[in-house]
Amino acid sequence: MRIAALSDVHANLRALEAVLAEIDAGRFDGIWCLGDLVGYGPKPNECTALLQERSTVCLAGNHDLVVLGKIPIDSFVGEAAAAARWTQTVLDEGARRFLGALEPQAVTPGAELFHGSPRDPVWDYVLSDESAASALALTEAPLVLVGHSHVALEISNGGELRGEPAPAGTQLPLGGLRRLLNPGSVGQPRDGDPRAAWLEIDFGAAWATFRRTDYPVERTQAEMREVGLPEALALRLAYGI
Repeated sequence: MRIAALSDVHANLRALEAVLAEIDAGRFDGIWCLGDLVGYGPKPNECTALLQERSTVCLAGNHDLVVLGKIPIDSFVGEAAAAARWTQTVLDEGARRFLGALEPQAVTPGAELFHGSPRDPVWDYVLSDESAASALALTEAPLVLVGHSHVALEISNGGELRGEPAPAGTQLPLGGLRRLLNPGSVGQPRDGDPRAAWLEIDFGAAWATFRRTDYPVERTQAEMREVGLPEALALRLAYGI
């Protein structure tokens, strides 16, 4: 079974379309989305509809829950809060229903999925040795997937914890070691690479491969400016920060 794991699309339709085109060119059996379908970007309804149609597993992220009013909007500040308030004004009923039915964690055969982490599926970032060790201690599956940080990351535990950022093309064997992987962000990468990030998981061949996909960043930036989203959110897309 081959799975494409995505996270943090953030209403960036052009990035999502480019990733889905690559997935369609391969032989994938499913798409797992780790949450934050909306927030920051200009196309929340379109991205939600696509992921409702295409994903076989889909989680809710903190931005999704804030936009729905399940988390107070004052949990956000600055550009994130401004984007959330704008998204609330344009989110259609179909998107609200789909997002409202999602949870921030899930279990599938051989894997446990979280938007944030097992300690806090909504808010916790796995970016330190302590948070990674806790995430693995609180789970049992051989593969743990997390999102939220927008940083492609691989951590393994074979008796000694080790981990590092995972640039495009990083390939890891599955089996033997327990793995915690973050596919990075489709719609707003923050690891210095502006390309859309995602993860290919081949359970049959027992490999996981980190992928990056080019997309027309300038088109998303133009769409953000058209609807009046904060300029800082548009500018950062060109740099992957």
